[in-house]
Amino acid sequence: MEYMSIKQAVEKWEIGKRRIQVLCVEDRIEGAVKIGSYWAVPADAIKPTDRRVKSGKYIKDKESN
Repeated sequence: MEYMSIKQAVEKWEIGKRRIQVLCVEDRIEGAVKIGSYWAVPADAIKPTDRRVKSGKYIKDKESN
């Protein structure tokens, strides 16, 4: 399997370095492996969807009310 660096993933997916690191830690990039202190992302990996809240408001669970 061929891998790319975080820097190459930044250029390919046009998102930040730290965001890709977080996605790797959260196991949202299938096949990403940590080699020492660096992440290796599969060259054919698909960019994960952004699941962050964009409205600026947290979504409350109906049961917590």
